[in-house]
Order: sequence, then structure tokens, then C-alpha cells
Amino acid sequence: MRRIIEAEYIHDYKILITFNNEIKKIVDLEKDLWGTMFEPLKDKNLFKLFRVDKDIHTIVWSNGADLSPDSFYKIGIPLSGSR
Repeated sequence: MRRIIEAEYIHDYKILITFNNEIKKIVDLEKDLWGTMFEPLKDKNLFKLFRVDKDIHTIVWSNGADLSPDSFYKIGIPLSGSR
């Protein structure tokens, strides 16, 4: 089971995510911010206020938006040099 252990805002709608298998991926959510929960995150000031929820092991935003760790893993681009 994949878990997110760390996440860092890069720029625009990109986040550097470290998974529990030590793989790091860059996730660009720009094209995925649609629908009731994600539309508000088009405001970059709100978007970058995510946190890693230690109970569910994924990224969450204050408006309740989240995605599963597997979703982030699937759409992420591996960081070169990542395990």
C-alpha cells in the first residue's frame, strides 16, 4: 500500500511527493483541478496550503479535497535519481 510521507510545493500546480517506498515524484495537478472539490484549488494561494495527513497518508486541502496516494503515484513523474 502506497503512502505519502512528505510533500513540498514546487510552483504553479506542481508538488514534489515522497512515497513510503522512497520514490519521489513530481505531480502536476493543473489539468485535474475540476469539479466541486477541486475548482477552488485553481487559486494558487489556496492550492499551496496542502498538508500531508498522517492518518490517511495522503495530501489534503482545507476545503476537504484529497486524492488517494495511488492516484498521486500514477500521475506523478519520477524525479531523476529517485530510487
